[in-house]
Amino acid sequence: METIRQVIAYKRYFLDFYEDQTEEVQEKVEWTLNLLRTINRVPKKYFDHMTGTDGLFEVRVELGGNIFRIFAFFDKGNLVVLGNGFQKKTQKTPKNEIEKAKKIMQEYFNEQNSNKNGNKK
Repeated sequence: METIRQVIAYKRYFLDFYEDQTEEVQEKVEWTLNLLRTINRVPKKYFDHMTGTDGLFEVRVELGGNIFRIFAFFDKGNLVVLGNGFQKKTQKTPKNEIEKAKKIMQEYFNEQNSNKNGNKK
């Protein structure tokens, strides 16, 4: 299968969430992330832009009656960066999770910019 997008985890935000999940949830997360990697137009059911945010998306995972969300954003075109994840218990996404995701995104881009401007590799 051809890879359309690269999906990476930034620091431990996603991994801390992922490692806390059951094997079944981890498998469903992997399956969903694989859609991101290989399908040109990922259905909104699995990946959608967060309204009212500047470039924040959510990876949507459902298993049984449980709903999980993983925040993500794009960098350099086809690079998807994974941030924090959580189990969704209510209709609305908790504000504190969105704020955390925005901070992670900001931290990531600040780091990218300082690497570009300062530490030339």
